[in-house]
This record gives sequence, structure tokens and C-alpha cells, in this order.
Amino acid sequence: MRVGIGYDVHPLVKGRPLVLGGVRIDHSTGLDGHSDADVLTHAVIDALLGAAGLGDIGRLFPADDARYKDASSLDLLSGAMDAMRGAGYRVVNVDCTVIAQEPRLQPHVAAMTAKIAERLGTDRVNIKGKSPEGLGALGQKAGIAAQVVAVIEEMQRRTPPPGAARRPPRQAGR
Repeated sequence: MRVGIGYDVHPLVKGRPLVLGGVRIDHSTGLDGHSDADVLTHAVIDALLGAAGLGDIGRLFPADDARYKDASSLDLLSGAMDAMRGAGYRVVNVDCTVIAQEPRLQPHVAAMTAKIAERLGTDRVNIKGKSPEGLGALGQKAGIAAQVVAVIEEMQRRTPPPGAARRPPRQAGR
């Protein structure tokens, strides 16, 4: 088993949609960034890539690459999962914390969990919303942050049952 930690933070600005965990949330401001700026999904990507030893989101999806301008972070997550599977790993679980003064996240947690779980290929996804209680930049509604811990493991290789390699192949007609 391998463990990775992901973190992301983006400022809130007017004129952008707010997307967290692939879910568009009705709010007066949205997160600023090159893609859709989904801090939760970005932190999941970083945790997975880190656990697999594959770098980080910026290495796989550079911010100066026009292909990722306004891209869906769920699509980026699918790309990260392809890289992780290609390296021989699968997700065991992810535990996520979103830190935001507003909006309240509880009404959206089930939808966020479902969207991320679908892309990860596991139902072992936990998402929590926490308030910074008015402290610091996040508490003053300047942005939203997310932290994620991911556990991955090597994919099991299919091995023949004991003795299978010693059996002679079947011959036609017998």
C-alpha cells in the first residue's frame, strides 16, 4: 500500500462558476484558475499522483497548456487515473476535507462523492466540509482549500491456480 497527500487552494472571484468535486454549486463567486479550478478534485489528483510516485497535477496537466484552459477537473481526474493504472495501481480509498467559510457543503456532499467515486472506480470516498470559523483568508471568504489523503495499492496480477502451469494443454477431439 502507498499513501499520498494532496492539497489545493484557489481564490474566489466574481464571474466564475463554483465547482467542487465536479458539482456546480450556486454561489455569488467561483474559484479562479486555469481549468475549472475545482480545488477538491485537484487535491484528489495530487494525492493519487503522489502516492503512485507520478509527480503532481502541474506536471501532468501544465497550467500553461491551452488544452486545459477551463477543462473539467473530473476529466483531468480520469487522465490521472489512466496514468496511475498504467503504473500498476488502483485506489483503495480517499478521504477529503474541503475548507470553506461558505457555501455550506453538506447539501452537496453526496453528489460530490458520487462523481469522484465514479471516476476513481471505488465507493470508498469520504468528503467532509469544514469551516475556518472566520479565521484567516479562507475565513474571510477569499478562497476555498482542500486536503486529501489517498491510499492506493498495486493491482493484483491474475495468477493461474496452483498446478495449472503443469497441466498439459487439451488436445482437440479428446
